[in-house]
Amino acid sequence: MPEDQVGLGDLDAVLNRRCFCITLDSDRLHTAIQAEAENPVLAASLLAARPHVFANAPVFLSSSDFAAMLDVVAAVEAAAELAAYQAAVLAWAPEIARPDFGPRGVFMGYDFHVTEAGPKLIEVNTNAGGAFLNALLARAQTNCCREAQEAAHASLLEAFDPTVWEMFLAEWGRQGRAGEPRTVAIVDDGPHEQYLFPEFLLAQRFFARHGLEAWIVDPVQMDFVGGQLLFDGQKVDLVYNRLVDFSLSAPGHEALCAAYRAGAVVVTPNPRNHALFADKRNLTLLSDPSETGSWGLSQDHLRSLSAIPRTTLVTIDNADALWAGRKKLFFKPARGHGGKAVYRGDKITRGVWGQIQQGGAYIAQELAPPSERLILLDGEIRSLKLDVRLYTYNGASLLAAARVYQGQTTNFRTPGGGFAPVFTV
Repeated sequence: MPEDQVGLGDLDAVLNRRCFCITLDSDRLHTAIQAEAENPVLAASLLAARPHVFANAPVFLSSSDFAAMLDVVAAVEAAAELAAYQAAVLAWAPEIARPDFGPRGVFMGYDFHVTEAGPKLIEVNTNAGGAFLNALLARAQTNCCREAQEAAHASLLEAFDPTVWEMFLAEWGRQGRAGEPRTVAIVDDGPHEQYLFPEFLLAQRFFARHGLEAWIVDPVQMDFVGGQLLFDGQKVDLVYNRLVDFSLSAPGHEALCAAYRAGAVVVTPNPRNHALFADKRNLTLLSDPSETGSWGLSQDHLRSLSAIPRTTLVTIDNADALWAGRKKLFFKPARGHGGKAVYRGDKITRGVWGQIQQGGAYIAQELAPPSERLILLDGEIRSLKLDVRLYTYNGASLLAAARVYQGQTTNFRTPGGGFAPVFTV
């Protein structure tokens, strides 16, 4: 559309193409992160090793698209409450996901591409990273134009910390616990080697501000003894789970798995949360009107679910048809994460296809091309792709952020790319 024909409803598109005056105040952001972390020297060195974790500029989103995204979240959350949906997705989930201990899963991540036809939900994640980093990022932008100042003012979530604390307390209470937890383990494999380790430092400091003893822990460091999950001999009350072993079945995770199965520790997000929301096979149901129409959802929820690109499980029976139509498809491992082993159909080779079509391990999703953000980098204007992530809890929005990148999928290796705050206009 020519820019002289763009209306007020397309202000976000105009700003994403033409607004170069808002840049990241890197010094201010790094100072804030160092102040939040318990070890500012370590935090500084970690940030220096991650030059592309934060984008140079924010992303603009129309208020109507933001509202449509929230409607999609509400529809998915409503479906997840239904017995028919639960029966269907738990049938292909691991056994550990079947017991319901109560928690809903902190920091759910709903990832969208913004298309000309509106937002399209491309996937859901249960242990979505970046929320603590993005909360700081949104406050570290320098605003230079009127539209951006208004959008930034509206997007600053001053209630982020208290809302997140109430979220963790709600998880604690949902598992029948009284009072407040006294200890928390922020758990991941080799946490100090994780790309988002600086966020673990922010989370540790967040919990400490609320009076908890907080540790950053590899699950191999924990023991399950006498009905208690222990770290360094101390009882762990709450686990903020950042593992991508969604069934807690990997070697070294035995203590955490046993404690979870026994209900001896509150784990959030947990295997049931992943099974209900983030297994990508679930999208084959949620994007199929013949399935969703039989569940008793409202018409509004059914309309919102139409924003999920049609998704199909790859099987031996449909492999030939999917190969023939591959240029309009995106292939993802059903239980994958982090953009690993995903393929655009028009880029896929025969060799890779031979592995994918074995059946049961991959989904094929209709392409929903991402929108773009033009950025100014080293005096040159560059076009980068973007997606928008809504961080939610129990269906309520906590924060919106974008990931700006080049390539097939989101990554943190693109100069000028990375996490970006989302300003609604």
